[in-house]
Amino acid sequence: MKSFEEKTLSTEQIFTGKVVSLQVDEVELPNGKTSKREIIKHPGAVAVIALTGDNKIIMVEQYRKALEKNIVEIPAGKLEKGEKPEICAARELEEETGYACSSMEWLMSFYTSPGFADELIHLYIAKGLYKKENPASADEDEFVSLMEITVEEALELMEKQSIHDAKTVLAIQYLQLQEAMVGK
Repeated sequence: MKSFEEKTLSTEQIFTGKVVSLQVDEVELPNGKTSKREIIKHPGAVAVIALTGDNKIIMVEQYRKALEKNIVEIPAGKLEKGEKPEICAARELEEETGYACSSMEWLMSFYTSPGFADELIHLYIAKGLYKKENPASADEDEFVSLMEITVEEALELMEKQSIHDAKTVLAIQYLQLQEAMVGK
């Protein structure tokens, strides 16, 4: 495989926030010329496909300011510094849904927008769900409502663009593929 590595010549830190930071790198291209790259740095995140005993998916609906609309998503959240993804997945499941699980399995990890960001999401599937008596509360600036839906209902919500984010679309398509494989 041919290498198209870009050598970093300099980095200018533009912004450092609570969730992301922005830097501009000057790079040397494989042909010797230089260019600039605007890069969002993110600590990484987890997302959880939470399945009930009757194969319904626990989803959260929340307002996303960047989109200026509500969307329906699988539970997810940002990794805290030094936090293991499987610990974060259990924490986010509990905080966003009030559920815990007897089984949490890693499925895959994927970059969300590699053209300009280094965010890596670790996707898990949670089974054996049970309601926590005193669940950890959600972040104080997070407002969500819960839904339990089937894969078919999720596909309808994708068509209506109520489910409209990559991690949730990937999760639904994963479940759809699993159903198809079981049906064979």
